[in-house]
Amino acid sequence: MSTREQSVPLDSRIRIDRYGGDTLAIRLSGDWKLDQGLPSTAPVIREIESRQPVRGVILEDVGIRGWDSGLLTFLIKVVDFCSTAGIPVTADALPEGVRRLLALARAVPARAGARKESGREPFLPRVGSQALSVWRSTRETVDFLGETAIAFARLLRGKATFRRSDLSLLLQECGSKALPIVSLISLLVGLILGFVGAIQLRMFGAEVFVADIVAIAMVRVMGAIMTGIIMAGRTGAAFAAQIGTMQVNEEIDALKTMGISPVEFLVLPRLIALIIMMPLLCAYADLMGILGGFVVGVGMLGINPVEYLHRTQEALTLTTFWIGLFHSLVFGVLVALASCLRGMQCGRSASDVGAAATRAVVTSIVAIIVATAIITFLCEVLGL
Repeated sequence: MSTREQSVPLDSRIRIDRYGGDTLAIRLSGDWKLDQGLPSTAPVIREIESRQPVRGVILEDVGIRGWDSGLLTFLIKVVDFCSTAGIPVTADALPEGVRRLLALARAVPARAGARKESGREPFLPRVGSQALSVWRSTRETVDFLGETAIAFARLLRGKATFRRSDLSLLLQECGSKALPIVSLISLLVGLILGFVGAIQLRMFGAEVFVADIVAIAMVRVMGAIMTGIIMAGRTGAAFAAQIGTMQVNEEIDALKTMGISPVEFLVLPRLIALIIMMPLLCAYADLMGILGGFVVGVGMLGINPVEYLHRTQEALTLTTFWIGLFHSLVFGVLVALASCLRGMQCGRSASDVGAAATRAVVTSIVAIIVATAIITFLCEVLGL
């Protein structure tokens, strides 16, 4: 090699020497470990650019005491820059392990599509992709509803295929295990309704009508809505996660291979469980809500307990009670269908399971609100 013409120390571990006018030697020493901090490649790249013309770069070990992946990352950046600039790099003077890893990193090309492409997709392709996505989702939903209807018809004929033990466990999961949260939320909703009603009615000296407000609101719609939302967040998300996990583990594919309908085996028991338990939970929520209003009426307004219960009994009718139960029945069907559908639509990764549970809750709550509006409008039209 020609004699050294110039030496530039860039760092305590990096020195650049120039030989023969057009060859640079990058000499490395010291510790190259991530926990001790690593120098930037920017000064090295600037030095190479400023010393044009450069016909070759030599990487040398002049006392490297310890190294890890940080050294390899540094070298790869330098080699990549030199390759882009068309400058040959010689690494024969590096430690053998570094040479092997560097050669391996340079030999494996980047997988197509592995690096996220920057840039925004044009407007028309985006619209087309969204339209196709909506169409696929609509078709999957219609197919799912059709399969569920067929499975339910087979159930009525006694030909549905599912384990009765699963149904028993689901009834317990949707029923008794949901009582604590339903009790708490319904009691608080009754307290809130009673408190808000008391503030307004006290202005007219009509505090006793708090019983009417709480009873009618809870029994007619609020008990069913709160129970539906609770079951959407608690049970619906669990259903979607369970079925989504089975989708990831290819258990649903195994059921299809064995000739077992996943809709009958997985969806039907969950649908039956919510259809049975939602009206019962709704009736229980109505009772807890009335109890919350009773606490406000008796404790805050000083209403006689017997008078409060009498006003509640006069305010309620069987029509109001059946309307509330009908709400809860519809909500149970919607929560079961939405959660199972999102579970069936789950992808094949762990993150898709969480996304399916989130979509199940959102879809269920939106469906509950829309159904409430439709049922309320129909009751108004029918004079109920």
